[in-house]
Amino acid sequence: MTGEKNLSVLIREMKPFVNKGEYVFTTVKDIPNINKEDIVGQFKEAEGITLILEKKVADNLELAYSFIASWITLKIHSALDAVGLTAAFSSELAKHDISCNVVAGFYHDHIFVDKKDETKTINVLTNLSKSI
Repeated sequence: MTGEKNLSVLIREMKPFVNKGEYVFTTVKDIPNINKEDIVGQFKEAEGITLILEKKVADNLELAYSFIASWITLKIHSALDAVGLTAAFSSELAKHDISCNVVAGFYHDHIFVDKKDETKTINVLTNLSKSI
């Protein structure tokens, strides 16, 4: 199953969706005490393992974080080798002073933005989608 590569289709059909909850990025040296079902995302770096967790999970585990985010999923199945989608939406968000952290999954792109920018982000992405 291959994803969409056409940039115009990707933007027009991205259909941003807000996942309920608050999410945080944290870092740990190892994860044996963390239930794998609670991990939204994980990336191994030289300095430690970056985890994306629901805020309440991080709080229960007493893990440090400095950024509370909304998780927005673009519902279009984008190809991993598609060119330009991340640049298009991140540039548009930057024009509106919205910082974003992007994670590409096999099927969808996921954008983490400051919780306070959730509604503004959906509006910007929806307007971008309609402009194509």
